[in-house]
Amino acid sequence: MIAALYLDSGFETARAFVTKFWGDAFEDVKSAPRDAKTALQEWAAARKRGLSYVMIKQTGPEHAPHFMIDAVVDGYPPVRGEGGSKRDAQRAAAAAFLQERDAHG
Repeated sequence: MIAALYLDSGFETARAFVTKFWGDAFEDVKSAPRDAKTALQEWAAARKRGLSYVMIKQTGPEHAPHFMIDAVVDGYPPVRGEGGSKRDAQRAAAAAFLQERDAHG
């Protein structure tokens, strides 16, 4: 529908349609939420610090593994996260690092 309005009547007509019917939904969104890994990567890059994730241990059966991973930022002690996938453990480690950083300045 929106594409047809755009092709037939132009951008302003399509924009007016979207604004009329969904404008309130866009106003409620301040910004897309960033996951902890992205936030930590941006924080480390802004300070010119290296960031890596080091797998410490994998336990559990193959169908239900459990990972322990450290987030390592140059110049800071490593912070551990755990999860059912490598990605989840990395996110947990990044979130823990950011939480610890916020708590200690």
